[in-house]
Amino acid sequence: MKRLIIVSNRLPFALDSAGEDLWTVTPAVGGLVSAVEPVLRERGGTWIGWPGIAGKIPQGPLAEATRDAGYNVVPVALSQTERDEFYYGYSNEVIWPLFHDLQNFCNFEPAYWQAYKQVNERYADAIVRNSRPDDFIWVHDYHLMYVAQALRERTRSQNLSALTFFLHIPFPPYDIFAKLPQQRRLLRALLQFDLLGFQTRRDERNFLQCVRRVMPDARVISRGDMDVIQFEQRKIRVGHFPIGIDFNSFEHDAKCEAVARRSQQLRASFPDCQLMLGSDRLDYSKGIPERLRAFRNALERYPDMRGRVVLIQIVVPSRVEIPRYHEFKGRIDRLVGDINGRFSTSTWIPVQYHFRSLDRIDLLAHYRACDIAFLTPLKDGMNLVAKEYCACRTSEDGALILSQFAGAAEQLKPDALLVNPYDVEQMADTVSIAFCMNQAHRSTRMKRMRRNVRTENVFWWVDSFLAAGSRLTTKVATQRRDIQRRTVRR
Repeated sequence: MKRLIIVSNRLPFALDSAGEDLWTVTPAVGGLVSAVEPVLRERGGTWIGWPGIAGKIPQGPLAEATRDAGYNVVPVALSQTERDEFYYGYSNEVIWPLFHDLQNFCNFEPAYWQAYKQVNERYADAIVRNSRPDDFIWVHDYHLMYVAQALRERTRSQNLSALTFFLHIPFPPYDIFAKLPQQRRLLRALLQFDLLGFQTRRDERNFLQCVRRVMPDARVISRGDMDVIQFEQRKIRVGHFPIGIDFNSFEHDAKCEAVARRSQQLRASFPDCQLMLGSDRLDYSKGIPERLRAFRNALERYPDMRGRVVLIQIVVPSRVEIPRYHEFKGRIDRLVGDINGRFSTSTWIPVQYHFRSLDRIDLLAHYRACDIAFLTPLKDGMNLVAKEYCACRTSEDGALILSQFAGAAEQLKPDALLVNPYDVEQMADTVSIAFCMNQAHRSTRMKRMRRNVRTENVFWWVDSFLAAGSRLTTKVATQRRDIQRRTVRR
């Protein structure tokens, strides 16, 4: 097996200052870490990323945190200005809102693009220093779309192994992408990779549409389950690889005694009520206000639900230091207050609102306790919460209301109840449908969704991407040997 080089914005842990010369190390959570770290431990390699602090990186805590990792860790340092302009700036004030079809939230500050290129070049330098020609290089997500361009500017192409990239967020259609001032430069940078992976067929189609419209010198060829782009005497392969979860781990942990006990406590706290769960990071792409408005509409139009359903809305703090996110939280707070003020009784409060992250036991207990999951992102690359909910429904019941604009909708339809998060009344109607759905109907749907999530799990995702990349690296290695032979003959 080839050595694996993982390159992502963040390392699988974060360093944080706890005082003078004191540091805490917090393991990262999320789909990327849970998917990739076990593979990296098994086959060895290197993880390149930022440890989450601006300025000089302390080597002692870093060495201690990675002593038993089973792979090498290479930190990339960012200054405070670079963090602000690359991470908070171009990545999260340009690419994130634009790729989620929220262009009104974009701040197209020219200095942000320069910082984005500069930081991507630093990642490229780290790759050059820490990789060999036969390594498998896998770059992740929207923060690092310029890395391959920077790499090809730094080394001869024949000295590079195959460069692969996976985008975890959606890719927008052309009419949205065209608003990006650097649209051609960014597409050209992406076409310096050899394999490009997206979450869904829709994302792949959107990307190919943008290539056709913006890059007239690129030729798109459809070939079964993988498309090929011919560009600058190279062939770039493009496919969709929907990310999954570790189904067996979630299912196993959901059955443990601590989760069962906490789940029973939750149920006992709301007797004679169906529990509905919303669980999201604080972000304007997650559709939280729209969901609350739909729940309010449902209570207005379906009075039989009053006193019989509770929405447990968990919002995990994120980027609260950014004024726009702070304002967004205030909007959520006001909606919760309005619903509870209008409908609460002495024995029933319709919205249970928690602005905090839950530990794993508490989260899995909520998945087990809640009869309905209500997940309404305005747009989402995948939405793993939907899959985690299914995995934890060990009783094989429960209803899933899911935005049609979540990547997971492509895999979980027709058993998930798909909604348009911009249509408040349709969502309210769907809440009523889920509330009234009988046990047999819920069970039939949930069994099929669980089967899908179990089969197309996180290891299936990693294997399918690495298999596509491995076929590619064989071709690249053959081409490199041919070039070397021709050079020797000359």
